Amino acid sequence: MRTLKPTSLLLITSLVATLAVASSPAEAMGPGNSSGRGRAFGLNFCATAAFVQHVFEVQAEHSAAAGTFRLLLRYLNPVIAERCVRINEVQTIGSHNSYHVEPVQELIDLFLGFDPEAIFWQYTHLPLAQQFGEQGVRQIELDVFADPDGGLYADRIALSLIGQPIESGEIELELPGFKVLHVQHADFDTTCLTFVSCLIDVREWSDANPYHSPIAILIEAKDDNFFVPLLPPVIPIDAALFRALDDEIRSVFSDDRILLPDDVRGSRATLEDAVLTDGWPTLGEARGKVLFLLDNAGDKRDVYRDGADSLEGRVIFTSSFPGEPDAAFVKVNDPLGDPTLIPDLVDAGYLVRTRADGDTVQSRDDDPTQRDAAIASGAHWVSTDYADPDLRFSGYTVELPGGDVLRCNPVNRPSVCRDGFLLP
Repeated sequence: MRTLKPTSLLLITSLVATLAVASSPAEAMGPGNSSGRGRAFGLNFCATAAFVQHVFEVQAEHSAAAGTFRLLLRYLNPVIAERCVRINEVQTIGSHNSYHVEPVQELIDLFLGFDPEAIFWQYTHLPLAQQFGEQGVRQIELDVFADPDGGLYADRIALSLIGQPIESGEIELELPGFKVLHVQHADFDTTCLTFVSCLIDVREWSDANPYHSPIAILIEAKDDNFFVPLLPPVIPIDAALFRALDDEIRSVFSDDRILLPDDVRGSRATLEDAVLTDGWPTLGEARGKVLFLLDNAGDKRDVYRDGADSLEGRVIFTSSFPGEPDAAFVKVNDPLGDPTLIPDLVDAGYLVRTRADGDTVQSRDDDPTQRDAAIASGAHWVSTDYADPDLRFSGYTVELPGGDVLRCNPVNRPSVCRDGFLLP
């Protein structure tokens, strides 16, 4: 392989300078940048970038100046990714029930007498900021219960069954607003008590790390009753309460910090049309932002949309189905059922979340089968309860190959994407 002549090297150097100016860190990696400039100039930029990247990689292998070219690639590859890789062309790890703290053993033992599935409550997550910073999590899940008058979950009623005081003493629980917990009055320990306080934890970490890759916040609206009449009934979440949920989000994050359905839809007739035709924002455009996803499908999806078929004016992307006007995000919890389902959705352009494990089963059995299928499927968020292993059960844990926060998506990676060079 021949090395570059001085004239060729001068040409490539000029192209590198052009790329550097076109993608300065302030523009390409600025928090919340969504100017659209990356899309407007993306075709020419990315074509040029791909050519330069290829030449440099060849020279890094065969040139006498290989070290110089490897050094240049260390700078160029992240810059190229910011402009030329979209958020649906990468993969990252998420956490399931991200707020959850395991109940005391006496309470688990008690409920096992009613329901053997209470053993599934035996897992604990780090506080959200530590998940982002220490574990590289970029998708979290919050379960929300409506409490419009306040105080509904201030008493932990199940504690009376094991002879402990039921009063929480938490002022936050006395105030109106959505509360975050797993099972009302029974599996209630959490690292953040209210939806707003959880979001504030996310925002504060985001403020301290303004160039982070986008964080997806999956919301499960919960109003199923549990052990009634032993425990009090919950409040059904209707369209008005869903709008209150949107309002709580906007009380913490301004719209310019949120990737909204309206942002993605643009001038297209439907959200699905925009996703399949124009695509998602680039990594650079989405830095410093959060996006919200509704875990519930079926009736709850329809209640949330409340006539806004393409989520006009709404905050949360619904879990939908191909062919529907709001189809942009699809939840597929089981990566083992149909091995072609998730890859086909990813290849089409939808965002997908799946699960590597559930109900503590994979950790207890030290079984990586579902985890490996989830990662190989190309689902954008692979959710787990084991970003760190629970050594009471096994060494089972979930991380991306290579251990990075982001990796190029194994299904639809663009040709310019390079693992190890995606900024976290």
